Amino acid sequence: MLTLKMAFRNILRQKRRTMFTGLSIVGGFTLAVIFIGWADGSYNNIIDQFTRNRLGHIQIHEKTYLDRPSLYKTIDAGQRIGTILEQADAVESWAPRVYGAGLAAFGEKSAGVQIIGLDPQRENATTHFDRKIVQGRSFSALRAGEVVLGKGLAEILQTKTGDRVVLVSQAADGSIAQDLYLLVGIVATGDDLSDRMSFFLPLGTAQDYLVLGDRLHEIAVVVDRLSRVNMIAATLSGLIADPALSVDPWQVFARSFYEAMRADKAGMWVMLVIIVVIVAVGVLNTVLMSVLERRREYGLLKAVGTKPRQIVRLVLLEIMVLSLIAMTVGAGLGLGANAILSKHGVKFSSGLTYGGMVFDTMKSEINLRSFVIPAFTVLISAVLVSLFPAVKAARTEAAKTMRMH
Repeated sequence: MLTLKMAFRNILRQKRRTMFTGLSIVGGFTLAVIFIGWADGSYNNIIDQFTRNRLGHIQIHEKTYLDRPSLYKTIDAGQRIGTILEQADAVESWAPRVYGAGLAAFGEKSAGVQIIGLDPQRENATTHFDRKIVQGRSFSALRAGEVVLGKGLAEILQTKTGDRVVLVSQAADGSIAQDLYLLVGIVATGDDLSDRMSFFLPLGTAQDYLVLGDRLHEIAVVVDRLSRVNMIAATLSGLIADPALSVDPWQVFARSFYEAMRADKAGMWVMLVIIVVIVAVGVLNTVLMSVLERRREYGLLKAVGTKPRQIVRLVLLEIMVLSLIAMTVGAGLGLGANAILSKHGVKFSSGLTYGGMVFDTMKSEINLRSFVIPAFTVLISAVLVSLFPAVKAARTEAAKTMRMH
């Protein structure tokens, strides 16, 4: 208790120096809180929008489908899985899909395409498919002789809404599938490569065309919270209980996107290290100067029987008390800044592109780790850099110091 009182007294003795040291800690801590909160919010927003608008948070496939997609690797229990998903509280929506490859032609133009069969209503609820249509409309029914083309594919075929497009492919029974479809809409997903190949059909139409019956290739699932994706995927896997199927979170089926996010997010730690170094240098300079100016005081303490470890404890306690006070102030400032950034964000004129999608506003996020990580790093770095001055103070020779001062 006495040591704590002395620490407070020493902090208040040199108010100007204490203020400058405190401000450096406050500034570093606040910047770290804002930077981590903003980085987490921005990345989570990018990931959530990308998965919600394209892939879903979770996907269900035949166990080896992702390794080597095939028309014959199907989900046979689509209705049973749909019932499970409907009853799961954490699932916001889900969308069944089938895939195939074919050749589309209009007039003298032709192009290889990826056939994508989807349920219009469920796809609209899951990935907002209807919002991506830039010309025409979406499908009128689950089984209709209609097609929606990717924007790039429509340009390659030089076709427009109202035209009839020929599709040739191989069905699951080995027969040659050929049919004529009315072009009712053109879609722009934001991914140029996908838009040059996408040939969208209503789910029932695609299943009939490819002779798949009720079988599916993929079920995309969107959940209520991105942070719970892995837990929900494991829960759904247990409920489905089919060893022939895999239930994967987005980190698995969007591996390249996940790795890009991880690599980009690593830059956050570099910036955090820079902030900590700046704070540590400021603290070291201040504490060292304070120790040098108070050498007579430390000599007197040793002369009256104070042990070296007690002096070390005193110096470290001073910087810990100052750091805690400064971090409390910094936490308030960081919370306020992150609250503003989480509501309004930072808008970029040109926008940032990830996975073919353009994001022009980056928002922050208020979470516990944006305060815990800076708290530990700033406090530990402040204490560590104070060890050298503290040891120097503890090694003060009482007789020599008293004569010099």
